[in-house]
Order: sequence, then structure tokens, then C-alpha cells
Amino acid sequence: MAKIQMTTPLVEMDGDEMTRVIWKMLKDKLILPFVDLKTEYYDLGLEKRNETDDRITVESAEAAKKYGVAVKCATITPNAARVEEYNLKEMWKSPNGTIRAILDGTVFRAPILVKGITPYLPTWTKPICIARHAYGDVYKNTEMTVEKGSKAELCVTDKDGNEKRQTIFDFEKSGGIIQGIHNLESSIASFARACFNYALDQKLDLWFATKDTISKTYDHTFKDIFAEIFENEYKEKFEQAGITYFYTLIDDAVARVIRSSGGYIWACKNYDGDVMSDMIATAFGSLAMMTSVLVSPDGNFEYEAAHGTVQRHFYKYLKGEETSTNSVATIFAWSGALRKRGELDGIGELVDFAAKLEKATIDTIESGIMTGDLYLLSSLPEKQKVNTEEFLDAVHDRLAEIV
Repeated sequence: MAKIQMTTPLVEMDGDEMTRVIWKMLKDKLILPFVDLKTEYYDLGLEKRNETDDRITVESAEAAKKYGVAVKCATITPNAARVEEYNLKEMWKSPNGTIRAILDGTVFRAPILVKGITPYLPTWTKPICIARHAYGDVYKNTEMTVEKGSKAELCVTDKDGNEKRQTIFDFEKSGGIIQGIHNLESSIASFARACFNYALDQKLDLWFATKDTISKTYDHTFKDIFAEIFENEYKEKFEQAGITYFYTLIDDAVARVIRSSGGYIWACKNYDGDVMSDMIATAFGSLAMMTSVLVSPDGNFEYEAAHGTVQRHFYKYLKGEETSTNSVATIFAWSGALRKRGELDGIGELVDFAAKLEKATIDTIESGIMTGDLYLLSSLPEKQKVNTEEFLDAVHDRLAEIV
């Protein structure tokens, strides 16, 4: 059969360890036989990042802004042990963090549902997509220990040198700790627009929550910016799309989420999103069964697997031992990127192929063929554990029947 033609390339960001191995297998078995794939390739493997002083990560992000759609393999964020293992020049920053900052993006993560794997909350029959504001708060904090007898103050100096001071606490009777956090109105506005745009793109209701009753300036600013942008820019669009924007307090949101059936986007501040995304992933079954897409407010998309590089399996692979690594999140990263490329370029065949790739993957698992992690979770009466490559082969066979 004739391969599906592409007009605009995807930005392809290769990665590290076992996910890098899967990346090539996946392309060879599930993409290249069916699509005349066009990509602008960037090797974000740790060795190449070290060789280029991490310039290649910046270049890949700039390319994502140029072409609008990228797909990324999982990458190593080095710690001290990795610096020694790879003989690095320095402890390079997280590629995800670098790309996120350049694209000014928001991360959206949602579970992939399959029969046989029941969420820990069985009422969750539809995915819950977490949108995490990935800037500021405790992740860019300043912390200090405070001796007994000290007084801590918040001091802001304006552009003319005038100071405004407010007492945080008088540590007269005991020593303690203090923490300073910040955020930017521009970043919050970008977060809001990314959430509203993605809700329209996915045709899903959007929930947002803070603790504005307690944090009457910091959290309330988030609430106000979201409300203002919605009223001025998105209210009519939401009404036309038949979806809603809903704001509530974070504790009320948690209670509502637990009682819900799913099927919406839940926008969270940075810390809330960090915690709740792992809670959602675990409650639905597995981090390897999560989609993840970085969306910028000006309409750029970067799709990736939500998990790490699967280091333990990679070391087994290097020894020639068999692995059974779940490739579903990486498959869905590719399908998401191909679908979006097809939508932007008006290539219906590419959009259709992405849907068929996802269907073939889910049908394979629901037929009982799955990797070891899912084998332990699945309640299907007849199931078969297969290795990494065998699973991709099984998906290929199903895909070939329907393409």
C-alpha cells in the first residue's frame, strides 16, 4: 500500500536508555511501514547533550516553536551518580524543564483506559486530565532556618528604591524556618490560556482550584486572572463548544474529583499538579499508561511519555537479558503528535492513522497480550505476558489489518 504522505515535519527528540531502544523499535514497526515520516531530528541523549553543552536541547525547543508539533522520548535528568557514570562536564538541567520554559508551556496528563485494568475508584469511567502550572511556587523558592530571637520580614523594594515591609513572624520563643515563593502574572496568564485552549481542543470541561479563602493575595491572583481571561476571551467560545469552566476551592475540588466519573481537565497550581498527577496515574493503574502533552499558549504542542527512561530494564537489555517494558505511553506520544500534525496540515489520513494506532494498541492489551507490568494489574481471565519487542510486533499485526 502507498504510505501516508506528510507535508510538514515533526520535531523528533530522541532520548535515553530503554526508552531510546523502544523509540527505534516503535518507529521501525509501527510508523515507518505506514507513514512517509518527515521529522527534524534532535538527539537529546545525555551524551549528545554533554557534547553540545546542552545547546541541542535549546535548539530542539526552538524547532518545536517553528514547526508547532514535537514528539519527545524520555530523557535522563542527571544527578551526581549520572555525572560520574557518563563523565559529564556538569550536572545538566532537566530537558523537560528547559523545553517547558522556552515554549512557556503547560503539561497535560491523562490516563489511557483499557478493559481488565480497573481504577482503584471504579466510578472513574472516563479519564481525568491533569493540567499542571509548571512555574514558580516551592520549585523556585528561597528557604532559611531562623534562630530563636529573630524576626522575619517580607521586604519588597520598588523601582524607585522605596521599601515595603511586612512581618512574617517573630521567632521570640523558638527558632524555626521560613520560605519565600513567587509567581508571575504573565506566567499565570499563559497557564490560563493554555488550559482554556486545550479544553476547547479536547472539547472537555475545565476545572480550576486554589485556596483563595486563605491565601487572599497569592492564590486569589490565580483565581482573578483565570476569571478575567475567561470572561474576556473564552466564555463565548466555551458556550459554542458546549463545555464549561468551573472554579472551586482545592479541598472541594478533591472531594468532587473522588465522587466524579471523570471526563474533564483539572487545572492545578504547580505543587498541587505535581502531587495530583501522580495520584491520578496510580489510581488509574500505571504511569506507563498516561498521555502527556506540553501545550504553549500560542499553540505549540510537544508530546512525550510521562515516565522515565526505565534504567533497570536498560541494564538488563545491555546484558542480553529479556525485558518486558511497557511502550504504550511512547506509542501514544507518537500517535498524539501525528494526529496534531495531521489536524494542522489538513491531512485526514494521518489523523485516521493515529486513531488506528491507538486502537491497535488498546485492542492488543484487551485481547490479553501485554507486558509484565500490566500482566500483574489485569483482571482478564486469559492473559499472556510478552517481552518488549513481542508486544510491539503484536500491535503491528493488528495495525496492519486495519490500516
